[in-house]
Amino acid sequence: MTGFNPQAMMQQARKMQEDMARVQKDLAQRMVEGAAGNGLVSVVMNGLQDVQAVRIRKDAVDPDDVEMLEDLVTVALKAALEKSRELQKAETAKVTGGLGGMGGLFG
Repeated sequence: MTGFNPQAMMQQARKMQEDMARVQKDLAQRMVEGAAGNGLVSVVMNGLQDVQAVRIRKDAVDPDDVEMLEDLVTVALKAALEKSRELQKAETAKVTGGLGGMGGLFG
């Protein structure tokens, strides 16, 4: 039977911390896109949920129906956010082995 090895545990924790830092850096560079209205509106977001761009095609703009444009922006933003969260969860799980819910430490 092996005993508790605090030194090995600290080494493992340091490695996980380094791996998480690499994942965060990678996620900052990886982009996802959410779109609405068959591409009338799109939102580009990185893997850290930072919005990088909002694109609105000219034919999406109707001065008499601003609410439709607002709805399209909202839908595109939510789609991009969902994709970004999925990407972040998948990449984080590679490091944590699915322990993402440990007190908010990893996700």
